[in-house]
Amino acid sequence: MRKFLKTFITSFLAFALLLTGIPLAGATAATGIEDLVIDLNVPQVTREVKDSKLDLNALHVYEDGRFMLASENLKWQSSNKNVASVSKDGEVTLSGHNGTTFISVSDGSNSDRISIQFKGNQDKIFVEKEKGTRYDLIGNAIEHMTMEEKVGQMLMPDFRNWNGKNVTEMNAEIAQLVKDYHLGGVILFRENTVTADQTTKLVSAYQEAAEKYGLMISIDQEGGIVTRLQTGTDMPGNMALGATRSEELAEKVGRTIGEELNALGINMNFGPVLDVNNNPDNPVIGVRSFSEDPELVGKLGNAYIKGLHETGTAATAKHFPGHGDTAVDSHVGLPAVPHDLDRLKKVELYPFQQAMDAGIDAIMSAHVTFPKIDDTKVISKKPGVGEVALPGTLSKEILTGLIREDMGFKGVIFTDAMNMAAIAEHFGSVDAAIRAVDAGADVLLMPVGIQEVAKGLYDSVNSGKISEDRLEQSVERILTLKLNRGIVKAEVEKSLDEKVANALQVVGSPEHKAIEKEAAAKSITLVKNEAVLPLNVSPEDKIVVVGGSGFSINLLTAEVQKHHPSAIYINASGSLNATQLAQVQDAKYIIVGTYTSSVGGRAQDASQMVMTRQLIETGVPVIAVGARNPYDIMSYTDVDAYLVQYGFRPASFEAAANTIFGKNNPTGKLPVTIYNHDGSVLYSFDHGIGY
Repeated sequence: MRKFLKTFITSFLAFALLLTGIPLAGATAATGIEDLVIDLNVPQVTREVKDSKLDLNALHVYEDGRFMLASENLKWQSSNKNVASVSKDGEVTLSGHNGTTFISVSDGSNSDRISIQFKGNQDKIFVEKEKGTRYDLIGNAIEHMTMEEKVGQMLMPDFRNWNGKNVTEMNAEIAQLVKDYHLGGVILFRENTVTADQTTKLVSAYQEAAEKYGLMISIDQEGGIVTRLQTGTDMPGNMALGATRSEELAEKVGRTIGEELNALGINMNFGPVLDVNNNPDNPVIGVRSFSEDPELVGKLGNAYIKGLHETGTAATAKHFPGHGDTAVDSHVGLPAVPHDLDRLKKVELYPFQQAMDAGIDAIMSAHVTFPKIDDTKVISKKPGVGEVALPGTLSKEILTGLIREDMGFKGVIFTDAMNMAAIAEHFGSVDAAIRAVDAGADVLLMPVGIQEVAKGLYDSVNSGKISEDRLEQSVERILTLKLNRGIVKAEVEKSLDEKVANALQVVGSPEHKAIEKEAAAKSITLVKNEAVLPLNVSPEDKIVVVGGSGFSINLLTAEVQKHHPSAIYINASGSLNATQLAQVQDAKYIIVGTYTSSVGGRAQDASQMVMTRQLIETGVPVIAVGARNPYDIMSYTDVDAYLVQYGFRPASFEAAANTIFGKNNPTGKLPVTIYNHDGSVLYSFDHGIGY
């Protein structure tokens, strides 16, 4: 009888809701609704007031434990409009008057409220959450999940290619994998993000494929050399921001990136990089780092994070505990950082602690060994290798002991890509996944073989090797992040046309392009100037630009030609032949662009360095532009002028050319020390000259 009554009530409710206009499409839509909850009443959810405004969302809670964004037939009210008003979409606007108001929402059958108090004498806003088991949305969701669904929340694969073609639109096979393995998220790459409208459609299709919970759609949109979107703005990278010394600008860049990602439906950025680049020989971090100075990294990192968060985009600090002082790329090998914990806390860990204290959503681990923290050795699966040290990604001492217990981080821990050689070659995909989860990782990024890894984790839980309680700890953190960043499926989504129209308006907007130009201009660092710059030339003066088109130096030529249309370009990245040398002999000035990313690239006998010294030996004044790493001048110290732009994006070449011709007064300061080949200091941290 009780079962019949429940079925009758549910059916009647569905019929009534249908009459009121709430659609029944989507995740079994309106049937089975048990409650209506304001998201900020959920204990794990936090929300900041910005410009006297606070966004609230109404969530429908269903019988099967899931929650969805309630979209229609909601009535929001404020009990005291002198204190705050509330829009039909749940946006609360505080008036600035002292007092308390209750903000309530109703769908006609269920209702909820939350208390907001403003105390002007303290200039503080107090939010008092309602109490009760009805607000344990996350615990209730986890209780209703199968073990396979819990594992699925912890998996974030990439679908860069499918059957040899770049994935730029959803296909039935990928949609089925999202469903079958209950995936918690996916990561996108440049192959997936061609245009704003195409990317918006792809992201929307991913969310549609998810059955119960919104997907974390992530991307490595750091800015600079790691820019995955093929559309929109190409922000200068972290070291360029480090050269500006501007927290305000770092926040603007983070906000701009977040606004563009948000418009596309991408809700998580794997940035900023918080590695302290105190090793100039680092082959993988380099200009992806803000600086060699931990305090500067921390300040600019937090400003960038604040900008991302203001747009509702989740931020991720990487690569914990620090990849800056390594000379091996973990994509191809297993690097080691030999420092003890005291040193790590002063340098490598400092920016991460600052980000954790400021409320960063997630931390990404590094495939780097830290023998002074964890000296565990394991037998490598790579033939002939023998024992290897356990990397941070697989270390319980680091992920649980250091991040959770010592540093107090409560957010989500992501692994770095599990397909990188440092992990895949030595541990195998399934064993590495099990080790990472056991160590404390919440999300496995890019596991190799989604089916095999999922089955391996199922077997580990069923055998008792990994407890289901351990899975639930991770799922609680993941769902907390999703609620805090609004990654929740809606009962009624915006139309695809509306999403696309918004993306086309936001991505690459004139306002964003202006910030891109500002960041590039303020980053240019003039390191050396023997009374050559700014150039003062007449139309008949000959200027030659030299550098490899493979290093984008042809972009520098195009920018130079905006100032001096007759400038000649010589495409070369190695020793110049007699014909090329003859072309520069009667030049008034030579501008040479060098691009290096490794120790070998800037060695004395490296091809670009030899070429640049050839140009200096002609006796014609030479202006060199370091198009990526700032260290190039160590191999051509006799150059007449040298400036650094920290990246190869168009805005940086434009800023460099503007500086050469005096249209931009250089204000950048070196965020790192430039050394001679003998280890002595050539140019110190904070060096930089202007006009």
